[in-house]
Amino acid sequence: MLQQGKTLQQSADAVGIAVNTARKYKNSNTLPSKLKKVHSWKTHTDKFSEDWEQLKEMLTVNPGLEAKTIMDWLIREKSNIYQESHLRTLQRRIKVWRATEGPEKTIYFPQKHYPGDLSESDFTHMDKLGISINGLPFKHLFYHFVLTYSNWESVTLCYSESFESLSEGFQNALWELGGIPKRHRTDNLSAAVVPPAKRGRFTDRYQGLLDYYHIHGENINSGFPNENGDVEQSNNRFKKAVDQSLMLRGNRDFDSIESYLQFIDAVAAQRNSGCRVKFSEEIKELRPLPSRRQDSWRVLDVSVGKSSTIRVLHNVYSVPSRLIGEKIRVIVKSSTVELYYAQRHIESYPRIKGEDKQHIDYRHLVANLLRKPRAFMNYRYREELYPNSFFRLAWEALQANYPGTCVKTYLGILHRAAMNSEEKVTDVLRVLLRHHIDFSLENIDRYLEKPPVPEQLPEAKVEEVDLTAYDNLVKL
Repeated sequence: MLQQGKTLQQSADAVGIAVNTARKYKNSNTLPSKLKKVHSWKTHTDKFSEDWEQLKEMLTVNPGLEAKTIMDWLIREKSNIYQESHLRTLQRRIKVWRATEGPEKTIYFPQKHYPGDLSESDFTHMDKLGISINGLPFKHLFYHFVLTYSNWESVTLCYSESFESLSEGFQNALWELGGIPKRHRTDNLSAAVVPPAKRGRFTDRYQGLLDYYHIHGENINSGFPNENGDVEQSNNRFKKAVDQSLMLRGNRDFDSIESYLQFIDAVAAQRNSGCRVKFSEEIKELRPLPSRRQDSWRVLDVSVGKSSTIRVLHNVYSVPSRLIGEKIRVIVKSSTVELYYAQRHIESYPRIKGEDKQHIDYRHLVANLLRKPRAFMNYRYREELYPNSFFRLAWEALQANYPGTCVKTYLGILHRAAMNSEEKVTDVLRVLLRHHIDFSLENIDRYLEKPPVPEQLPEAKVEEVDLTAYDNLVKL
């Protein structure tokens, strides 16, 4: 600007600096960046000079030690020298040491992906999102399948990381995709990989699934989840997208599982719409599907014991007592257990998660318990004989008020629930509890014959608030 004929004052004002500063730059004939002196001196005394060698040795032996932990130790050992205000200085010293002398850090090498080459999958838990069905917490997870080139994804609802869930989710993804990639990679799922996890060692059932679709299977090295990084990142992004959509929706409760799945399908479709270009390239490279899907369930033949129960995959299920001594066929699917006898469907139950648990239906037992009421008190699975909290409250009230006849009365209530409707009996128990009426069989029968009229909520009358007193208080 000086070269354009502007005065020193005008030039300084134009660039926003003081005229004296402008004069200094002009007279020095040097760029301002060259005038700055390198800061090579210490502004404070080094508090840690005497102990730094020991601290370095501690960090070398245990690189994960945090500055706060070391600072607490120093304060305990030398309280006359160190205090909490020195923590920030120690943090800077350790940060510099780690960057210049500390252990090598793990390098993540970006990978190049090719259309139709690799897919990855994993299970992702959804419990932390607080989703509920009709007000009840809905614990579940999704099988998540991702194409690494286009990031196209597919999700399938499941309740455990079983092989049946893996097979159903994997096949759902392939048939929704309409083709087969060359390779598929998972982490070291017990449903797929033989323990201890070794690369290439799969269970017979999982290897059979891969062979059926002529796809090469891979699993990651133990302790290196980054090898399955595409689906891991996609898990996080998918759950974040679901969380954001739930916020827009305004609540996290759904009328049914079906309506929740429609919501999830819309989220997945929205995410897949962003990868249309790459997906169109990928779909051309996929191999064709076989003529039909492989069965994704397990078939077991089990005998019904004298307790009217069967044991399926380390869990216990009750069955109708007429089947005692018979052998029945059990089809174990990802979320259900189906029972067949003489090629006829008998029952279907939700599949139990985990092991050493039980699903006991009181309808299978109550007739026998009425004939043997003493068996109820010490029955191994008695906790399963309370269909809901109102039945438990009824039992506790009967036990407290009528200890001599409580068992017979409660079994009578259960029998009425089995013969009539559990929902109707629950409504009656709710009314009896609310009005402090005895849980006698006579009262149960009376209300079952003539359902109670729902109570009308009293009309709330809110009087207008007089704020005059507050106005007078403010004047004071």
